[in-house]
Amino acid sequence: MPKFATEEWGKEYVEKLNSNSNYEDAGKNWEGAITFVIQKDESFNKDAYLYLDLYHGKCRDTKFSFTESELPHSEFKYIGPYANWRRLINKEIDPIQGLLTGKFKLQGSMIKIMRFTKAAKEMVSTAATVDTQF
Repeated sequence: MPKFATEEWGKEYVEKLNSNSNYEDAGKNWEGAITFVIQKDESFNKDAYLYLDLYHGKCRDTKFSFTESELPHSEFKYIGPYANWRRLINKEIDPIQGLLTGKFKLQGSMIKIMRFTKAAKEMVSTAATVDTQF
């Protein structure tokens, strides 16, 4: 069982994402990389970054780091504290509602993201299928 906010978790997540036909359909017109920024909080002692190169319903590349500067540039960053990521993966927070309620922040075009809300929800559904240790 991979621990969340690790390279092992990121790789398993991408394997599951790339085999999710619902995500592939929802993201078929998406082009652009996104970095998940997991901010430190009282239950996680350092920031972590998961870079995903998303293209037409597939993830072409992923990288994990505790240092953002080691990762390629991404068009988007989805940013939130570790505790909120845990709630997101456990499906207690919707990814779009998380933005609207301030539990997460987005760097990048909100207009583009809003055109792909189904893909965002499929990404979260996929994350929930990873047998995750927190």
